Amino acid sequence: MSQELRQARTELESAVERADDDVREDLRETAAAFAEYASDDADPDHAVFDEHLNTLRQARRRATGDVETQLDRALERAEEYRTGLEQA
Repeated sequence: MSQELRQARTELESAVERADDDVREDLRETAAAFAEYASDDADPDHAVFDEHLNTLRQARRRATGDVETQLDRALERAEEYRTGLEQA
C-alpha cells in the first residue's frame, strides 16, 4: 500500500470515532475499501477509486469540526494516491 493511501486510511479510521451517524458508515466503508486495496496485489480501478473519493467529498460536506479537517487530509492523501494509478 502506498504511503498516501495508508495515511488516508488512518485519517478515516480516526474520523470514524468522532463522526456523526450520518457520516460514520460512509467513512467505515471507505476505510475498509482502502484496507482491501492494501491486501490486494492489484491497484483499484480509476472509476471505482473515484467513487470512493466522491463518497468522501459528500461526507465532508456533512461533517463538522475535527471530522471535516480529517476528511480534508484523507482526501488530499487519497487524491495523491490516485494520481499514481495507471489508467485503464
